[in-house]
Amino acid sequence: MITVWLDEITRCLKDSTTGDLVETEVLQVQRSSFLKKYNQKNGWYVNWAELSKECEIYALVIEGTVDIQGLVAIQPKSDYGAVYISWMVTAPHNNKDIVEQQKYYGVGGHLFAIAIQKSVEYGFGGAITGFAASKELLDHYIKWFDADPIGILHPNHFIVEGVAARKVVSEYVYKWSDDKL
Repeated sequence: MITVWLDEITRCLKDSTTGDLVETEVLQVQRSSFLKKYNQKNGWYVNWAELSKECEIYALVIEGTVDIQGLVAIQPKSDYGAVYISWMVTAPHNNKDIVEQQKYYGVGGHLFAIAIQKSVEYGFGGAITGFAASKELLDHYIKWFDADPIGILHPNHFIVEGVAARKVVSEYVYKWSDDKL
């Protein structure tokens, strides 16, 4: 389930108070013991330690830290010809559905770009698919980056591919770290 809003296209994350741009990097999270603190009880929508059994999990962090700003769980799906996004969420302090003022803008777009980049690496040309958490979010994705609603497995099922996927990846900048948590 994908719960993120695309709030602003920013090459880096943008501090909502100061307007400062903050560099980011991507870390793969493999240890379920690390992920146990990211769960439904504290605003992360789902138990991420459980997801790590079936999915690859990537964290968007402030560069040089493990200060997680968002998480995305993906599965390469040859039968779909795409990377399937199992879950994608921003940190509670970046979630406009939880807090009045989020800490950083740009987290959602960065998370989509991460999934698209992994799709390229898996040979799917950037194609990603998943389920928006609501019709409102689905419409938001259609508007922001030309997601195609397909409604096959879920009413809010969509795909992003081709030119639309390449455009998303070109908008966001982050470093990939070889470090794993």
